[in-house]
Amino acid sequence: MGAYAEERLIPANVLVPLPDNVPDELAAASLLKGMSAHMLLRRVFKVEKGHRILVHAAAGGTGSILVQWAHSLGATVIGTAGSEEKLKLVKELGADHVINYKTQDFVEEVKNITNGEGVHVVYDSVGKDTFFGSLDCLAPRGTLAVFGASSGAPEPFSLSELAKRGSLFVTRPSMMDYTKTREELLASAGELFQMLAGGLVKVTVTNRFPLREAQKAHEALEGRQTTGSTVLLP
Repeated sequence: MGAYAEERLIPANVLVPLPDNVPDELAAASLLKGMSAHMLLRRVFKVEKGHRILVHAAAGGTGSILVQWAHSLGATVIGTAGSEEKLKLVKELGADHVINYKTQDFVEEVKNITNGEGVHVVYDSVGKDTFFGSLDCLAPRGTLAVFGASSGAPEPFSLSELAKRGSLFVTRPSMMDYTKTREELLASAGELFQMLAGGLVKVTVTNRFPLREAQKAHEALEGRQTTGSTVLLP
């Protein structure tokens, strides 16, 4: 809270030193999203070569990083988006398969792509509109990581739904809980910086708003009019 300011006082123990090869704007555009991606891919569910994963809103800030990072790990990546333009971008980022959730049934498409086996993990930042469909995309003992709710919070459900669908796991992780210690914070940021420096993850700033137009930035994000990262410039 309070990030919309030109100057702030912040405790030193929660600050991350930037390497010389990471410009301020790139850090602003990638740090929170990139560390969230690190949490999801390396700690919530450790993605390895051969895993099948589904990323919703794959053209967005965190989604685009998830696609690239997972691709570099050797996973089979399925990404969803809501327009042909966004699907093209997701494909260019390294997704093996793309799905237009506005014109296609993403559950049916995932089943077709995986020959009925489902995916090992779904990364879902959409929430209410995709929650139960995401569960239906999972292989037995698969994991659904809900890390956002752009369509609203998922409806309450019975835990027996997880058993009926194959002993599934559901988690609602917060990056703050995965970087509680100074060591965890620096390790997470450090791995992200390595990915950026190695060119395995590229973050494109496609939307820039003056700080005084923060409302317009929110309107664009809430209207799903953006791809990549959005930054406010003081």
